[in-house]
Amino acid sequence: MDRIQAAQRVPLVQVAKTAVATVGAWLVAGWLIPGPLPVFAAIAALLVVQPSVNQSFGKALERSFGVTIGVIIASIIAIVFGDFAWVILVTIVIAIFAAWALKMTATTSNQVAISAMLVLALGASSPEYAVDRVLETLIGAAIGLIINAAIVPPVLVKPARRDVGLLGEEIAACLDRLADALVTPQSAADLNALLIEARLLRPMADAAGRSIDEGYDSLTFNPRRSAHRSELDSYRALLARFYPMLTQIAGMTRAVTDHWNDSLIVEPQVHAIGEQLRRAAHDTRLLIRPAVDEPEPMTSEIPALTSPLVVSAPKGGNWVVIGALIEDLRRIHENLTDDPAM
Repeated sequence: MDRIQAAQRVPLVQVAKTAVATVGAWLVAGWLIPGPLPVFAAIAALLVVQPSVNQSFGKALERSFGVTIGVIIASIIAIVFGDFAWVILVTIVIAIFAAWALKMTATTSNQVAISAMLVLALGASSPEYAVDRVLETLIGAAIGLIINAAIVPPVLVKPARRDVGLLGEEIAACLDRLADALVTPQSAADLNALLIEARLLRPMADAAGRSIDEGYDSLTFNPRRSAHRSELDSYRALLARFYPMLTQIAGMTRAVTDHWNDSLIVEPQVHAIGEQLRRAAHDTRLLIRPAVDEPEPMTSEIPALTSPLVVSAPKGGNWVVIGALIEDLRRIHENLTDDPAM
């Protein structure tokens, strides 16, 4: 069932718009172009209603162009070879290779072949019939585009907000876990889990970036774009601040997992670094509060990274890992505070 069921349902309003567009295209095309049933118009409207207005526009172009080429190919072949069953198969093959020769997208290529097949299967191949089917497709595509843009045009801002919020929460959690690892005994399994969790930040950031891109795409040709673009801009800026932190967190985690030993947790400097990591986690949660629907209660609304970290030379032989942690922590401080000094 996983192969035929989506993880979540398409929004009901989107389903309703598809139904309205399909019925509207059928009625309008049937009224404007009397004759055969307006199948092409209904199919065009059905396919054009997409998750964003920009995607609808692209689908309208694909559908219109593919149908036009397919109808032309079918009409020419029918005129030359007549109305025979084998002609339909030949036409489909020719349409497929013609689309390949024209370097069409996979979707447009399918439209060419399907349209050519439908024209011949419906038993009409006159030039008037071909022109009517092209016009019918244009009507259906136009109605689908208009319906999608006019009735609650989709704005994909919530996925961007969700993914950026989840990324920020996980960054803060990684900083807290790293702080705990510096001051409490760790087993090999604990350190390995710490490293795995840090590595998972990158796919989460990439997913957030894709959601933001999809959000911008949903605003293209969208009448509601002005009300949401600034919100997406803020998420993109936040993601730009988070990306360098992924490198620093990965580097700090690798340094801790490679050099952890029992003497590390008794170093006063390490405890100071752990405290700074918890402050960084606090400030990360402050940054993402606008992107989280139910943010965690904060003990303070004031950024915690307000003073530089001053450390002395470590007492033991842990100066390599401590030096690496301090440098990465300095860079995290810069990203969170826009302050180059630490």
